[in-house]
Amino acid sequence: MTGFRIGDSRTVCYMPAYNASSRLEGVVRDIPGDCWGFLGALLVVDDGSSDGTADLASGLRAEFPSIVVVSHRVNMGYGAAQKTAFAWALDNRFDAAVMLHSDGQYPPALLRDMLKPLEAGADVVGGSRTLHGGMREGGMSIARYCGTIWLNALENLVLRQSLTSYHSGYKAYGRRALEKIPWKRYSDTFNFDSEMLVGAVRAGLGIAEVPIPTIHGKGYSSLKPIPYGLSVLRTLLRYALGRI
Repeated sequence: MTGFRIGDSRTVCYMPAYNASSRLEGVVRDIPGDCWGFLGALLVVDDGSSDGTADLASGLRAEFPSIVVVSHRVNMGYGAAQKTAFAWALDNRFDAAVMLHSDGQYPPALLRDMLKPLEAGADVVGGSRTLHGGMREGGMSIARYCGTIWLNALENLVLRQSLTSYHSGYKAYGRRALEKIPWKRYSDTFNFDSEMLVGAVRAGLGIAEVPIPTIHGKGYSSLKPIPYGLSVLRTLLRYALGRI
């Protein structure tokens, strides 16, 4: 057991944000009112945006005083933004960190659900569109759908797991995960989430999943499926060779 309890522990919700000024405010306003009671901070990591994302987030502090803004001078990447968030969470003695994308792809209404498995002893929690069902109905392309199913099966085979989803960006980590997984060594790219799961498996940590809906469509993701898929295969090869 981790000893984590929602409301009794210090939890940070972190948002990687790159040129997110058109969507970020809506995501913040969609966070349920009761969530602000257990979130010690909403950390917006502005990853070198050029559209005023940092100023927008800072301007919301008058209404949402829990917001903290940390900015990269240049765009460093999705993984780099998470590394900044993890370092901040550990330095400020938070017990858990839950990620919420700034583009609205993941519903803020599920923040509490994402944290509940940590109370039951999990160290890492991943949102699973597969458990929820309706990935194609949610706007996922057939190519991405097929690639996701194929990659999940391969990852389960290599990692000897039975997870339903490796490629959701809705994630929550307990402090033990942030202390045991060597995330500083991982990439600064979109593959960072997959590397974190590999690190959790390598460290023998508990991984749980929560059903989440699929919200796909134009403007929700800049991830390129083929380069991303190849990066996942490289990660699995490195794992098989004992290099990650």
